[in-house]
Amino acid sequence: MLEKALSGSRNYWTWVLSLLAVIGVGVIFYLRQFDYGLGVTGMSRDVSWGLYIGQFTFFVGVAASAVMLVIPFYLHNYKKFGRMVILGEFLAVSAVLMCMLFIFVDMGQPTRVVNMFLHPTPNSVMFFDAVVLFGYLLLNITIGWTSMNAEKKGFAPPAWVKPLVYISIPWAFSIHTVTAFLYAGLPGREYWLTAIMAARFLASAFAAGPALLIILAIIVRKVSKFDPGKEAIKSIGKIVAYAMAANVFFLLLEVFTAFYSSIPGEKNPFFYLYAGLQGHGRLVLLMWTSAILAVISLVLLIVPKTRNTEKTLLAACGAVFASLWIDKGFGLVVGGFVPNPFGTITEYWPTIPESFIVLAVWAIGALVLTILYKVAISIREENAGIEIEH
Repeated sequence: MLEKALSGSRNYWTWVLSLLAVIGVGVIFYLRQFDYGLGVTGMSRDVSWGLYIGQFTFFVGVAASAVMLVIPFYLHNYKKFGRMVILGEFLAVSAVLMCMLFIFVDMGQPTRVVNMFLHPTPNSVMFFDAVVLFGYLLLNITIGWTSMNAEKKGFAPPAWVKPLVYISIPWAFSIHTVTAFLYAGLPGREYWLTAIMAARFLASAFAAGPALLIILAIIVRKVSKFDPGKEAIKSIGKIVAYAMAANVFFLLLEVFTAFYSSIPGEKNPFFYLYAGLQGHGRLVLLMWTSAILAVISLVLLIVPKTRNTEKTLLAACGAVFASLWIDKGFGLVVGGFVPNPFGTITEYWPTIPESFIVLAVWAIGALVLTILYKVAISIREENAGIEIEH
């Protein structure tokens, strides 16, 4: 089926070549990091996780969001999601691949990644995170590819696929829960030391991931003859609305706990992120941008008229994705490190090499997603009018 990705319009090949160019630039900067070390990044002794881990955390959520289509379609027989499920599963594949690449570039020497499997440490949350991510990647690529291959031949997927689908549902929750434990299990970082961390992660995942899926579905409909379905998009819009509302509510719970208790270790990260602390406030504008986008998206999503209008729904989904990328893909990580346990403030900002390496990983994910979507869309266009039972 991969041969379907080798043919396309001029716009398709321009997009693919542009992604390859970005990847090439990122590889050059990665070779510089490989030679010099992580000193080329903005990370330091006090802020030892930066943009790489922030992106890893964010895209784990994007990957887990596929379950929001799988549950209604497979467990509740919600047929309107029939055309969208494959888009969600392939989005999960590219997102998990990006997560693994962000871990790869963050670990510095590639051999350290191999050591995680050659010398496993079962008492390490990172080891279990690697296991669940790799397992989720295999589940989604197996389910998605097998389903598309069966659809190409005009048959229903094999019976053994459905048990894998059922396994993938709790597995999707596990990848983000285990990632949350990476943060919540560190007693020296009070900003992360909260029992609601996993719930916050899942709420943001079920908002950002489906929001991105809506954007992708609308793009697919405009550039191809395949229509994922307007009713399906509207239904996903409701999921995004509920999940984003829950995400904002959980954040406000954290704010109340921090300031009502008046514990310095709880309050200071919020002060640093949203108001500045001890004359340091590099992230204040960025975090308030995230907060404003969150409010705008909630207004657009809660009001039925704007949620059911494609242009405003698209704007709301863009605002959700950008807001959560700032909050979770950047602010969450930095907020846990600044100030450090001794109250010292060491600010962090990504360097140019670090930023280009991140862009390269994004481009790899986009390239994989483009290829998978090209295959899926080509098969759907060929089989237009033929309904396959899943």
